[in-house]
Amino acid sequence: MSDFVTLEVEGGIGVIRIDRPKMNPLNAQVQRELVAAAEEATERSDVRAVILYGGERVFAAGADIKEMQTMSYTDMVDHSQALQDFTRKLAGIPKPTVAAIAGFALGAGYEVALCADFRVAKVGTKVGQPEILLGVIPGAGGTQRLARLVGPAKAKDLVFSGRFVDAEEALAMGLVDRVVEGDVLEAAKEMVAPYVTGPAYALRAAKQAIDAGLEVDLQTGLEIERMLFAGLFATKDRTTGMRSFVEDGPGKATFEGA
Repeated sequence: MSDFVTLEVEGGIGVIRIDRPKMNPLNAQVQRELVAAAEEATERSDVRAVILYGGERVFAAGADIKEMQTMSYTDMVDHSQALQDFTRKLAGIPKPTVAAIAGFALGAGYEVALCADFRVAKVGTKVGQPEILLGVIPGAGGTQRLARLVGPAKAKDLVFSGRFVDAEEALAMGLVDRVVEGDVLEAAKEMVAPYVTGPAYALRAAKQAIDAGLEVDLQTGLEIERMLFAGLFATKDRTTGMRSFVEDGPGKATFEGA
């Protein structure tokens, strides 16, 4: 039984909810529970898209600094692997994902958001990587995923300064993809709704090709794409999609997700 993280599934959308009052600090227990939720969302066939959510008040204000404060170097050597494992698991969910951000997404909180394919933020949200203000650097993927998202100069601006960025600037910088005034969870559901009825294995392959291709040279990336493309010819959805295109035109296929 999870105390602070839940996975709720409705209509093909799985919502991974962090709920550890007051600011959703990500202590070791929350990190372990996020791993379990990510694994469950990955395995369940009734989950076709995933939303990461912390509530309408706060997404996650960062790691639990009180827990870290007394750790020694050797303590952190042991803990740092787990610190990255939970974000690796979230980033590795092979389905479309979106982070629904309200309030604050700071430090490890924003590192969770970086694991998603898309980020939607509510007006008034603040995001950032303020670890430098504690005398450390991001340790759950922030230096790497942030630089890949917005480029090294913008990443260094945020990491070197530790400043908080409001939703509008975050949108302009590419830190979030959409800013909304209303219910951020409903906005996130609208974003992923088209994927719920899409070709599940093609979406999985597209995500894998893009994510894996970013880590290798162009020729290797093209080979990854080629193999994944060819593999989709074994799926029912490929047969359905091409038949529908030939007979009825584009965009009219009804996919099974198989």
